[in-house]
Amino acid sequence: MRTRFRLATGGRVDRSKPVRFTFDGKPYQGFVGDTLASALIANGVHLVGRSFKYHRPRGIMTASAEEPNALVGVGRDEAHYTPNLRATQVEIYEGLVAESQNRWPALAFDVGAVIEVLSAFLPAGFYYKTFMWPKAGWKHVYEPLIRRAAGLGRAPTTADSDRYTQVYAHCDVLVVGAGPAGIAAAIAAAQTGVRVILCDEQAEMGGSLLAETVAKIDGRAAADWCRAMLDELASLPNVTLMARTTAFGWYPHNFIGLNERVTDHLTEGGKLPRERLWQVRAQEIVLATGAIELPIVFPQNDRPGVMMAEAARTYVNRFGVLPGARAVVVTASDSAYRAAVDLQVAGVVIPAIADLRSSPSGYWVERAREKGIDVMPQTSLATTTGRLRVSSATLVSTDTGKPERRKVNCDLVLMSGGFAPSVHLFSQSRGQLKYDDGLQAYLPDVSMERERSVGACRGVYDLAAALNDGFSGGLAAAAQLGADVSIAKSFLVEARSVASGGLIGAPTTGRKRKARAWVDFQNDVTTNDITLAVREGFRGIEHVKRYTTIGMATDQGKTSNMNALQIVAGLRSISASQAGLTAFRPPYTPMTFGIFAGQSRGALFEPERRAPIHSWAEQTGAVFEDVGQWKRAHYFPKPGETMHDAVARECRATRQSVGIFDASTLGKIEIVGKDAATFMNRMYTNGWDKLEPGRLRYGVMLREDGFILDDGVIGRLAPDRFHVTTTTGGAARVLNMMEDYLQTEWPDLEVWLTSTTEQWAVIAVQGPNARKSLAPLVKGIDVSAEAMPHMSVREAWICGVPTRLFRVSFTGELGFEVNVPSGCALAVWESIMAEGQNYGITPYGTETMHVLRAEKGYIIVGQETDGTITPDDVGLSWAVGKAKRDFVGKRSLARAALTQDDRKQLVGLLTVDARTLLEEGAQVVADPNERIPMTMLGHVTSSYWSETLGRPIALALIRAGRSRAGTRLSVPTHAGAVEVDVVQPIFYDPKGVRLNA
Repeated sequence: MRTRFRLATGGRVDRSKPVRFTFDGKPYQGFVGDTLASALIANGVHLVGRSFKYHRPRGIMTASAEEPNALVGVGRDEAHYTPNLRATQVEIYEGLVAESQNRWPALAFDVGAVIEVLSAFLPAGFYYKTFMWPKAGWKHVYEPLIRRAAGLGRAPTTADSDRYTQVYAHCDVLVVGAGPAGIAAAIAAAQTGVRVILCDEQAEMGGSLLAETVAKIDGRAAADWCRAMLDELASLPNVTLMARTTAFGWYPHNFIGLNERVTDHLTEGGKLPRERLWQVRAQEIVLATGAIELPIVFPQNDRPGVMMAEAARTYVNRFGVLPGARAVVVTASDSAYRAAVDLQVAGVVIPAIADLRSSPSGYWVERAREKGIDVMPQTSLATTTGRLRVSSATLVSTDTGKPERRKVNCDLVLMSGGFAPSVHLFSQSRGQLKYDDGLQAYLPDVSMERERSVGACRGVYDLAAALNDGFSGGLAAAAQLGADVSIAKSFLVEARSVASGGLIGAPTTGRKRKARAWVDFQNDVTTNDITLAVREGFRGIEHVKRYTTIGMATDQGKTSNMNALQIVAGLRSISASQAGLTAFRPPYTPMTFGIFAGQSRGALFEPERRAPIHSWAEQTGAVFEDVGQWKRAHYFPKPGETMHDAVARECRATRQSVGIFDASTLGKIEIVGKDAATFMNRMYTNGWDKLEPGRLRYGVMLREDGFILDDGVIGRLAPDRFHVTTTTGGAARVLNMMEDYLQTEWPDLEVWLTSTTEQWAVIAVQGPNARKSLAPLVKGIDVSAEAMPHMSVREAWICGVPTRLFRVSFTGELGFEVNVPSGCALAVWESIMAEGQNYGITPYGTETMHVLRAEKGYIIVGQETDGTITPDDVGLSWAVGKAKRDFVGKRSLARAALTQDDRKQLVGLLTVDARTLLEEGAQVVADPNERIPMTMLGHVTSSYWSETLGRPIALALIRAGRSRAGTRLSVPTHAGAVEVDVVQPIFYDPKGVRLNA
């Protein structure tokens, strides 16, 4: 299919492979190798979207990732729909369905454009001033309106059906950017033998070389040289080439996030994922991220058909399409002259080049003159006309002695305000930038990581210089790794240099308020907005950014930041370097949510973990609850029983005879090594040197700030081995903290940590008849009270499988915890159930466990603690080794704030009427008649009906609680204040007689 905008020859698209696609429901055709932007241009489509604030018509402005205007939604159905993709980065494929955004009912006729009429009343920051009154207006008027108007593009209505995956990789040298400098850097590093990854965000590697038609490298056309070098790199076993891969984030220690688009360019992806998230750790990094051509700020510079000069050259030379038939050029850089010459050769009429500089000169300027193009120094654009596409441009002399205006009919305006090095990733690495007055741009200065920037991203624009700079950078990276870098290479380049020129930020004409010149195209920020911000006292560039929203769109100001700071500098009469620069944050370009979620979706979003006894509990009719990721039996109802009935029955059975409980979800860590006791001493508050093998001890772990992190019972199996238990939810947290200290603070200790949570199942057998239910099944040890006292551990056999038998209780009754290999747990459980039938053994769930432990005043970390609780606050000062030299959090415990007498302390509460069950989280006050806001003394942490006591009980954290024992307080409720008596937190068997039976 031939259109008047598609060249008959040239470009890198495959004309033998046509591709059909639709845009806003209308069918079009392109070729393999086209982007959606180039294919639309080839079909004469230039209006592609509407701006966010004013719904102004917008067209394709660039040819790369910095595109602010051409945002589209892509997807053949809702399950494959993605909004806000840049048409310049979307590769077309057979059947592609794309749509424009931010318009209704149609792109050419958008009702939302009526807001343009109100633009005078919607200056920068208008919402800060308007939404202050009336007071009730925010909730009922403003917020609903803002929420409806917020967002760009539309969210899909069904779940994403594509797959995403995440991969880790390591390399010696990571080269970001496969333009001339990046390719040269990869060649240099690869030839030394180090492992190299070369990534580039485009579908085809080569960068600016792909649009080069004149330059030669080593005697070959630039594109041919590029292909040969990439083929050579691909043939090396130590090199990985990654096209369609964006380096979007730099994290500490050369940890780089890469987004590889795997199947976005395919009609059907098959079994491949849509995208891969590569998490790469590189010893050395070479940044060859190039530079971004900057627009020129002039009135009405946002119409469709206003395009960057280098982008137009790319469309002609790389994609074989004409962005227009008649083009006016406005520039402050020689690069635009090269673009004008290339476009004229391709058939575009260039009636004039307006150059803001007073005396442009150089090879490309002279070439343009030789081609008959009218070069107009000291000339700018006064305005453009056209509704849905530019139709004319008015040129005006900036020479005060020659105020001439000239209107030129055209359908294309090309602009070039010079180039800004792409320093985004460098800035993310915390590298320091410096402002170069000659280039009028920020350049990388001091690196904070093992990094070096090469080529255009550090202001080296000449092709020969960029190639040599890249090669030197690649060698330097390899040299840091100790590689042999005795390699000499000099590139023979035949190319004419393109001087960068100076960036002209502020408009030179049309300064009246009505003549709006656009700086941020996506967010509709004009020079008037920036002027207003500075006038109202926003002097710092970061403040201007937030007040005007400049640079806050999805492009993060790639084409607007430098112009904005130049304008601010001019308004404040300071240098651009004094104006500063806004921070660059990841991601470099927007990423899909799917790539960050990876496979963590659906059932894998939060994997459901099941204990080894789960199937038995399920068959028995247990009701389950979620505890972290674990499914735990909440209670075991019999037919006709409510939860209250079932829990009461389970409590009675455990207190009177024997109950059995699945405690397999407890975290378990094996700590082994000759320094194991030393390590335990440093991690836990109490001492471990004198704990004999075969004994258990309750341990408390603190954070560095002195607050309780976790607790658990710990058994010493041998002088160099501990079996540590943690809370169910704290297993990973505790292991991570242990590993952190072992690797960073005490690497000299000979200690090994192993998570054994899934290896050991735990069966708790509790109650007066617990010993009788277990004794016939246990072989190799004596479980009598004399031979195996409370808080002891023995390794033996039960039901023919090895066990670590703990004599421990979380109920206050005689109790054992049977640790057996998980694969044997169900068989052992069923054997204990069978043996215990003689004593009416009863399975109980987590709710009963909570009631029984509360009756004994045992805490649960995360329920009786909230991240601000010390051991003394919950009555565990006895577990803090006063004579210990040091442990994590010890010094923090001595802080004045943690030793005050009025800290919240754990107490028991009994309601005076003995019938009312308090609500957990309810506040406790001294005087319920005090005027609001009342003085809160604390809150209820646990509240249950105690079947054993025949009344409700509660635990609470109360200010100076221990000193309030015997006093009466109140708990306000919706039904009125409930009086409570403050008591000791142990409600049942305070002397532990039953525990030691």
